[in-house]
Amino acid sequence: MPIIHPVSTLAKHIKDTLERDADLRDVWVSGEVSRVSRPASGHTYFGLRDNASTLNCVMFRNSRGAELLRDGAAVILHGRVTIYAQRGDLQIIADIAQPEGVGELQLQLEQLKFKLEQEGLFDQSRKRELPKFPSRIAVVTSPSGSVWHDIQNVIRRRYPLAELAIAPAPVQGEDAAPLLAEALDAASREPGVDVIILARGGGSLEDLWAFNEEPVARAIYACAVPVVSAVGHETDHTLADLVADRRAPTPSAAAELVVPDSAELMGFAVGCANAMTASMGRRVTTARDVGRQLDRRLQNAVPDLDTLRLRVDDRLKTAASLVRHDLAIKTERSRGLTYRLESLSPRDTLRRGYAIVQRAADGRVVGSRAQAADGDAINITLADGVLDATITANRRTASRSGDDQR
Repeated sequence: MPIIHPVSTLAKHIKDTLERDADLRDVWVSGEVSRVSRPASGHTYFGLRDNASTLNCVMFRNSRGAELLRDGAAVILHGRVTIYAQRGDLQIIADIAQPEGVGELQLQLEQLKFKLEQEGLFDQSRKRELPKFPSRIAVVTSPSGSVWHDIQNVIRRRYPLAELAIAPAPVQGEDAAPLLAEALDAASREPGVDVIILARGGGSLEDLWAFNEEPVARAIYACAVPVVSAVGHETDHTLADLVADRRAPTPSAAAELVVPDSAELMGFAVGCANAMTASMGRRVTTARDVGRQLDRRLQNAVPDLDTLRLRVDDRLKTAASLVRHDLAIKTERSRGLTYRLESLSPRDTLRRGYAIVQRAADGRVVGSRAQAADGDAINITLADGVLDATITANRRTASRSGDDQR
């Protein structure tokens, strides 16, 4: 019983079969453009026909040569054959279009350019900055041509500090490409080399063809230091230009590109020195002005010692006068208190005929008759001494009011 496939399965199988075919994945085809359509997406849909057949084609926007596609134009397309499974349409997805009648060399160039571009050899993200002050420059060129002498003259004039080294190689001919690749590899491995110049003078496409060959492109890509391509004149373009880190329109321009101008550097250095001198002068002037201001402030802040000494003397004199006055007052007050104390002293009372009677046994003052008894020994203190006595009689004295004695 036969196997029955869904339409989508069969369409996918046809698509996979076509895309596995190496010849159909990388195909060049020529024909006449017809039925050109450019929708809002920016892609271009068209047919490519000859006297017997027509193929549907699509070229996505920004593809190389899309601007050449117009009804009736004879073109050569590069692309891959596939099937649009949703409609079952066989079509070519083109990525390069160029006018029919282009020479064989140009066609080979476009094929190799497309291949290297797909591999990323032209990516801007891998381009390296050139050193600002290279100490050693390698030049890959023919030692017999004028290019080498032109580069030497430019480097010697602009930046004589840089050392030049030549990696000799033929710049045209059948054997030029592999020898150029070897020279690039040798220059890249040379100790101390900071940048490489790949150079030759102008010429026809055939003359410059060595710089469009794959070994040279891959040797530039593999270099460990930046490479400047200076092949031909300003209007000449090679694959070496696309792979190199920088392109120069001429070999002399490449020499100017890789080194600074010593005259400009000298002018810059002089300008910097003058700016530094002016800046230091301004700083010194500012510092001097600040110093003078601080000196004036310091002088104003220094105290008048003579005046302070006079003030101290005046205050010492005032203090001494106050102390003497206060001392006199306190002395007089002390004398008054002394007089009062002396007037209240028992000695004055004793001088007036009074006496102090104390019991000899315990020294207690006898202030009343009841505090002593007959036979007690007593001491009688007078103004001029003490009398020892014994009580022989304890009598009650009469009262001042004349009351009867009890």
